[in-house]
Amino acid sequence: MEAGFAVAGRERGRGRLARLVAGLGRLHLIGPAMNARVRLRSATLGRRVTLRGSAVVSNAGRMTIGDRVRLVSTVAKLELVTLAGGHLEIGDNVFINYGTSVVASAHVKIGDDCLIGTHVQVMDTDFHRVEDKAWDPTGEPIEIEDRVWLGNRSIILKGVRIGHDAVVAAGAVVTRDVAPRTLVAGVPARAVRRF
Repeated sequence: MEAGFAVAGRERGRGRLARLVAGLGRLHLIGPAMNARVRLRSATLGRRVTLRGSAVVSNAGRMTIGDRVRLVSTVAKLELVTLAGGHLEIGDNVFINYGTSVVASAHVKIGDDCLIGTHVQVMDTDFHRVEDKAWDPTGEPIEIEDRVWLGNRSIILKGVRIGHDAVVAAGAVVTRDVAPRTLVAGVPARAVRRF
């Protein structure tokens, strides 16, 4: 009978040890989650938002970030900016890599499940007029629908709508709307194929 108690005690000990190891396995997520809460404190955050590194965050408007958003700002600074009256809206389960700049003067909406590569620029304003170079932050909204993939160093200009499941190739400059389920590439970006 004593042997039975000894076996039961060892099993309980193993169960506790397994729970402790599982908890420690998730410990690496606590730092980036706390980092996001501190550095994005001026934004409305969803659950499980993580930020690795130190991002540049300037929120003079509104920033809304959904659940399970992963932000990386390790190799180069990630920039998230809203100007006065601007709204930056990031959906659920979005990944934004380092060096990316997102600026909202009017409204930038990034849908759910989007992947944004390194050094991507998404800006809904030119910041100035061409004729006299006077400061002019008026913008035209940008909408990036669900499951869009923006390749490295792509540029999304003001007033553009990118349809769901579209792919923007690396280095492309998107100056007009992209249809859903379309791969675009080039400067300016043109449809390469539909899928």
